[in-house]
Amino acid sequence: MNLAMWGKALTLTPRPTKEEWRELDPVSRWLIASRAAVLVITLISSGIAGLFAFMQGGFDLLLWSLVTLGLLMAHATNNLLNDLTDHLKGADSGDSFRTQYGVQPVEAGLMSARDILFYAAGTGLVALLAGACLVYLRGLPVLVLLAVGAFFVLLYTWPLKYVGLGELAVLVVWGPLMIGGGYYTITGEWNADVVLASLPYALGTTAIIFGKHIDKLEADREKGIRTLPVLLGEKAARYAVLGTMVLQYLLVAYLVLTGFFTPVMLVVFLSLYGFFKLMVPVYRSPRPATMPEEYRADVWPLWYVAFAFLHNRRFGALFVLGLVVEVVLSASGSI
Repeated sequence: MNLAMWGKALTLTPRPTKEEWRELDPVSRWLIASRAAVLVITLISSGIAGLFAFMQGGFDLLLWSLVTLGLLMAHATNNLLNDLTDHLKGADSGDSFRTQYGVQPVEAGLMSARDILFYAAGTGLVALLAGACLVYLRGLPVLVLLAVGAFFVLLYTWPLKYVGLGELAVLVVWGPLMIGGGYYTITGEWNADVVLASLPYALGTTAIIFGKHIDKLEADREKGIRTLPVLLGEKAARYAVLGTMVLQYLLVAYLVLTGFFTPVMLVVFLSLYGFFKLMVPVYRSPRPATMPEEYRADVWPLWYVAFAFLHNRRFGALFVLGLVVEVVLSASGSI
């Protein structure tokens, strides 16, 4: 058991050598291979679904726990299959962008294709078991949500990402599917307003994958991976990311004006300072050819995705904070 590595793998993307890998425990290997550091994005989506359920008086701890476990394991399975698929298709061969910012276990020779497929099968099985429990407890409509989720888990890397649909898939998954579907599974009720209210956070996750694909645009273009940034071109893609971030604020304002949210949710506008100070200058400018002196070496060569992740963390934290306050006020009878 290596608690220090567990903590590192949950916050960063470790780059262990073969010697270090051999010394790691199975949990550390799974955390690194599944890119556990990014699973927090899914945890937040599940948390938002739970908070919406609280607001509507339909929260159930058991159902929320099963939803959260299933979503986290599904995301981890997708990450494992992503690396395996890109390895088999040659997308991560050589000095690829993926191997520069974090270890790609198969490409680095740390795991065989059989090993990572075994990890993916075990992780996917946990997700399926959680889903099966939810189908049993909530009924057949949850089976539809489970099938849609399996579709994206299995087909995101190929063919969706290869034909410019990866970014749209992320928007659908981390918003309507995870939050809207999670809310339905917890409460037993479908709520169109909740689906709409899921989009501000989902747009943030979409900006992250958009930023990542801009970072690796040239590599993707050379290997025939037609992500949306490849199809749009770098400059248009950069401004598209800024547009998705602006839309996050506009949607929150709209939901406050229509009465779904109280003015408490305007707290997300505190992240506008960072948006104008960092996001606008970064996304209006081409990517630097070399790492800036003041930049973190353990983050480079990630650039646009790193800033999008930072914005999403700030916006998401304030979004969740606002929801928590709304839940407290609702429970106290103040709203």
